[in-house]
Amino acid sequence: MLRVALTGPESTGKTTLSRQLAEHYQTTWAPEYAREYLEKHGPAYTLEDLEHIARGQVAAEEAAAAQARRVFFCDTDLLVIKVWAEHAFGQCPEWVKHRIQQQHYDLVLLLGIEIPWEADPLREHPNHRQYFYSIYHTELSSQMSNFAEISGSPQERLEQACFYVDALLAEKNRPAPLPTAV
Repeated sequence: MLRVALTGPESTGKTTLSRQLAEHYQTTWAPEYAREYLEKHGPAYTLEDLEHIARGQVAAEEAAAAQARRVFFCDTDLLVIKVWAEHAFGQCPEWVKHRIQQQHYDLVLLLGIEIPWEADPLREHPNHRQYFYSIYHTELSSQMSNFAEISGSPQERLEQACFYVDALLAEKNRPAPLPTAV
C-alpha cells in the first residue's frame, strides 16, 4: 500500500487536493483530524490538545489505509503537528517526533502558498505562510523525504500531483531486476 501525505501551511488546498486525488485514484483519504477536533472543542488549543490531535491523525490514517486500494492520501501529517507545537509552545512531544521518524510515506506533496488565503475561524496565520512553507521545506529536506513541491492553480496542482503519484505507482509495479550472473 502506497502512502502519500499532503503537507504545508494553512489554506494551501491540502483538503481539496486530497479529496481530488482519492477520487481520481478511486481510493481513500484520511481527513485532517485537527479540524474535527477543533470544531468540537473550540479553536483555542494546548500542547495536550495537539497530542490528542496527533493520535487522532494517526488513527485516521490507519482507517484510510485499511480501506484503500493501491494508494491512499493523508490530508496533513504529523509534521504539521510538530511545526505547530514548536511554533505555539516552543516544544513538541517526544513521541510525535519519534513517530515522525518511524512513519513512512512513499511520497510527500508540499503545497505552495500562491493560492489565495481563505479565512476560517480555525486558521491563524494568514501573513506567515511563506515562513511556514520554508520550515516544511527544511524539515522535509533534512529528513531526506521523497517529496515534491506542488504549486500553481488548483488544476495545475492536481495535474502535478497525479504526475508524481503515477510515477510512484509505475515504479511500484515495475518488476524487480533479475540478478546478473558474475
